[in-house]
Amino acid sequence: MKEDIRLLGRLLGDVLREQEGEEVFAVVETIRQTAVRFRREADVGAAKELDGMLKILTKEQTISVVRAFSYFSHLANIAEDQHHIRRRRAHLLAGSTPQRGSIGHALCKLKEAGVGEDTVKGFFQDALISPVLTAHPTEVQRKSILDAEHDIARLLAERDMPLTPKERAANQHMLRARVATLWQTRMLRYSKLTVADEIENALSYYRITFLRELPALYDDIEADIAGQYGTPEAQINAPYVQMGSWIGGDRDGNPNVNAGTMRHALERQATTIMDFYLDEAHALGAELSLSTQIVRCSPELQALADASPDTSDHRSDEPYRRALIGIYARLASTARELGATNILRKEVGHAEPYASPAAFSADLQLLIDSLDANHGGALARPRLTTLKRAADIFGFHLASLDMRQSSDIHERVLAELFAKAGVQADYAALDEDAKVKLLLAELAQSRLLFSPYLEYSAETDSELTILRAAREIRQRYGARAIRNYIISHTETVSDLLEVLVLQQETGLLRRSAEGESTLDLMVIPLFETIPDLQRAAGIMESVMALPLVKQLIAKQGQIQEVMLGYSDSNKDGGFLTSNWELYKAEVSLVEIFAKAGVKLRLFHGRGGTVGRGGGPSYEAILAQPKGTVNGQIRLTEQGEIIASKFSNAEIGRRNLELLVAATLEASLTPPASDQGQKTQLARFESVMAEISGLAYKAYRNLVYETPGFTDYFFAATPIAEIAELNLGSRPASRKSTKRIEDLRAIPWGFSWGQCRLLLPGWYGFGSAVGGWMAAGKREERLAQLRDMVQHWPFFATLLSNMDMVLAKTDLAIASRYAELVADKELRERIFKRITEEYALTLECLEAITGARDRLAGNPLLARSITNRFPYLDPLNHLQVELIKRRRTLSAESDLADPRVHRGIHLSINGVAAGLRNTG
Repeated sequence: MKEDIRLLGRLLGDVLREQEGEEVFAVVETIRQTAVRFRREADVGAAKELDGMLKILTKEQTISVVRAFSYFSHLANIAEDQHHIRRRRAHLLAGSTPQRGSIGHALCKLKEAGVGEDTVKGFFQDALISPVLTAHPTEVQRKSILDAEHDIARLLAERDMPLTPKERAANQHMLRARVATLWQTRMLRYSKLTVADEIENALSYYRITFLRELPALYDDIEADIAGQYGTPEAQINAPYVQMGSWIGGDRDGNPNVNAGTMRHALERQATTIMDFYLDEAHALGAELSLSTQIVRCSPELQALADASPDTSDHRSDEPYRRALIGIYARLASTARELGATNILRKEVGHAEPYASPAAFSADLQLLIDSLDANHGGALARPRLTTLKRAADIFGFHLASLDMRQSSDIHERVLAELFAKAGVQADYAALDEDAKVKLLLAELAQSRLLFSPYLEYSAETDSELTILRAAREIRQRYGARAIRNYIISHTETVSDLLEVLVLQQETGLLRRSAEGESTLDLMVIPLFETIPDLQRAAGIMESVMALPLVKQLIAKQGQIQEVMLGYSDSNKDGGFLTSNWELYKAEVSLVEIFAKAGVKLRLFHGRGGTVGRGGGPSYEAILAQPKGTVNGQIRLTEQGEIIASKFSNAEIGRRNLELLVAATLEASLTPPASDQGQKTQLARFESVMAEISGLAYKAYRNLVYETPGFTDYFFAATPIAEIAELNLGSRPASRKSTKRIEDLRAIPWGFSWGQCRLLLPGWYGFGSAVGGWMAAGKREERLAQLRDMVQHWPFFATLLSNMDMVLAKTDLAIASRYAELVADKELRERIFKRITEEYALTLECLEAITGARDRLAGNPLLARSITNRFPYLDPLNHLQVELIKRRRTLSAESDLADPRVHRGIHLSINGVAAGLRNTG
């Protein structure tokens, strides 16, 4: 890995010399060396030297320097990813026991625990594991950059193979060329991002990873089950991993999402998957040249071939080719019906479009069955079976698009509908009981509130149009295209019933003559803040007791989804309390759902950073309370985390496997029956409750009760620049205020990452643990905490994630950002509190774990951080200097220098890339 990083760094340096000149290269190298001195030696002189150097850089030089360090972060990420692939291959080649996080490891554990093959196969038949891609207001990589980086990764991988001297030289030449391409390509978009841009960015990861790697993972899982249990390999015909998306359907706080963006999202998704199907069908037509003069085919396959528009005598004895030409023609017709306008290869003749993905899948199965029955089974792999898998997984919609809106919008829309219909003059003024009574009465009605002869507000028209568009989309692309409606800020039972009434108004909730109701979109509450999480179980208990809701849940397969928000709960109550309240909410929900006889599916709204619920997915799933997974899990994948996990096909495959393996283990591992373990868990939970109360108090005191803290935050972080630099289609704040309560959780966490404090990932832990130990016998209480780390995965994962965040926290760098606060008294007062809490947190963590060094249990990650910091630090120093310039320019002129804007934007991208899962 070090060799790869050095090679890429050297090539970047060569390109920098060639493109920008020796002087700029020398400046970059001097800045890097001075930053290293500042870091390693806490050299005050180095800090002054850095300040001096950065102040005298011309604007052009500044851009070049920022770009150089930003690109180095990207190149280091590529080298790291390649090293992970290299290590995994080494394990496989050596025949090592399956690695933790692999399907093989999970199956081995389950078999040892007495879990049989039928139980495992039953799990996959019923499971739903769904990564949901969401847009990110702070990162959208251009496809040009992704393509160049993909090539660099491929060329780097080639160097692990035996190469002749000429081949190695040619490889290095191509690497340098691609690094030069990167340098000459604009890294980021500078026009305001649209939802359409975010949709295209997400679709690029399907082409790189999901379309091929997800079907291939299914094949691997079947092979692993057969290998582990020593039985013949058998296909599991169930799409247990399905992709989801919020991009184009999530309108909470985003005025740019509407019915048009939903239609556009599904049209682009359909075009992407149909392009894949067409390419694969065409390639299969070239491959399957089997002749009936040599081998037979099934009568069903022959009938499919005879129905093809291909009548060429040259292929009269080639039924598979003729059948595939017919399949291609039907796919082309289907693609045009679904909005595709540019089908590259024209079909031989017209054919009727497929009525459904199932009909397409059935045709492919005819080919597979005929091959199996006529000595051609080996020819079905890999392309034909992969295409069949893809058809079952992705359908014609590619990914299920979730709809999301805030509960207060629903209330306003219904208030207007009720008032205009003469049903209730002021719905919003009613108390909760009266609202529930009115909504249930409305749901029992057969007439609608909406009248086409009345005028409504733009908001009401837009919301109803969006729901009508969802109905049209389902009819066009299939029921899986849109099937979930998420309610942000769910606080009451009426919040859920309101969405049922809105679905009734738009034909998504229908009642038969016999009084049976059918609901198209599952209504999913999102509990976000600490108080919301505390109310979650009570709300769900009340709503699931309603006869209408009981009936709708039964029609959903006796399953109901609940979404938990990690980001807002953290911003509201801090890292430790957020995690604890999420844990408690999950435990309470499991009890309530078990009592109601309903299967619970949790949707985890995890952000990229640890402060927003991020961190390794595998450990996070295994740390869930017992009974919360059960083969059903959805979780968000956001922003730069999508690029980190899925921009390399092999890394993407590994991340998908981790997700499935964790869900399998968490679902099927037999629960502890030992009463002693249950008593121990109860004791652990009691300790955690006490610590959480102290952590909440410490966090709230700093963030919401300390005079001037908001001013400090807006001055000492790049939040203002993030909000103003058009980094995403969604505004940074829900309202036009400078209140932290109104700030969206993503820019809140992102800003703390940029200034290297990462405060949402650790603040309050030191005060809480220190205070709790001081309130009793310290050694006894410390022993309890050590016991919790050893025997409670929830607490161990919590500390592991915090350890990673603390390893990336840097007070020396953060002190440079603190200098941006003009009020010296405020700066020193707030920064002093933060540094004291940081020291206390380190002290408590070291006492519990016994590890003085950060990431002692993860040396690979520790080395990664050590390797990248000398190149990341200069970006932070430059960002501080650029923010100073920008704020000075803004004060002096209405039109700040666009080059300064550009430099800040580049530095934000570079720092996020360098920090990876905490950026």
